[in-house]
Amino acid sequence: MPSQDESSRPGLSYRDAGVDIDAGDALVDAIKPLAARTMRDGVLAGIGGFGALFELPRRYREPVLVSGTDGVGTKLRLAFAWQRHDTVGIDLVAMSVNDVLVQGAEPLFFLDYFACGKLEVGVAARVVGGIARGCELAGCALIGGETAEMPGMYPPGEYDLAGFCVGAAEKSRLVSGTATRAGDVVLGLASSGLHSNGYSLVRKIIERAQPRLPEQLDAMPFRDAVMMPTRIYCRPVLELLRSVDVRAMAHITGGGLLENIPRVLPEGLQCVLQRGSWRRPEVFDWLQREGAIDEQEMLRTFNCGIGYVLVLAPQLADAAQAALQAAGETCMRIGSIATRAPGAPAVIVA
Repeated sequence: MPSQDESSRPGLSYRDAGVDIDAGDALVDAIKPLAARTMRDGVLAGIGGFGALFELPRRYREPVLVSGTDGVGTKLRLAFAWQRHDTVGIDLVAMSVNDVLVQGAEPLFFLDYFACGKLEVGVAARVVGGIARGCELAGCALIGGETAEMPGMYPPGEYDLAGFCVGAAEKSRLVSGTATRAGDVVLGLASSGLHSNGYSLVRKIIERAQPRLPEQLDAMPFRDAVMMPTRIYCRPVLELLRSVDVRAMAHITGGGLLENIPRVLPEGLQCVLQRGSWRRPEVFDWLQREGAIDEQEMLRTFNCGIGYVLVLAPQLADAAQAALQAAGETCMRIGSIATRAPGAPAVIVA
């Protein structure tokens, strides 16, 4: 039997330990209408079950599943400091769906993981609202996720995000880069800004520049320019793939232009980018100036204005560029593929 002292102690609840089940339920109720806006053919069961169910579209004869996962990185530190919770969810979706797109896959569905020390329903709903918006832009369904309230794991007001995307491609239409040849043309799609890479350096430069921060960059308030969400390229690129044979594609994320393009280049080939062939947003110029960053370091850290790259045969480049521009993208011919000499870098800017 418990002692008298033990029996007189008040009973504990999960809330006393720092986990508010009612807040979690309230968040699920807030999320459901957001997720409903992203529904598409194939969703059999979404938010609320132990597992989300999705049926592959029947138009695929030999479907190959393509999956991707990513986070937002230290861009979240600025989201906390500046109370910018509405768009980091778009970043979360973009980082995975753009990766899946590189193989020629259509993003089908997305799941998110939101972890925090204490669940603030209003903040979490704003974040998930951004995730739902990203899914709408990508054409994929937000069919599940996890909200983890873990007292003591995260400081007050902070959280972490991870995302998971599954897409599908016809096996015969996978884009692998193996067909790339010397003489092919390289097209670049403009980024919306920094996207979600290099923010440890960005934050360091902002700290160094205080209090001399510019009021505006790229014709918008400074914080808007720094926090501009990652552009999602899925719809226009998938439309292009229906009619044009694209040989290789690259999503320009961590590692910048110098380290992402080589991932889709066959051995013995080199990507020659033409200096000045695209406009670099002011935010990159400001960072380079304030941080005294070497040009090579810029090119291997940031996207420098190009968020997505496509490689095509020369005779298809003009038609592809026109189609992407008609779809609302800023598309530029930024270089070509050449034979790579032994020991030469895989990407050069000439």
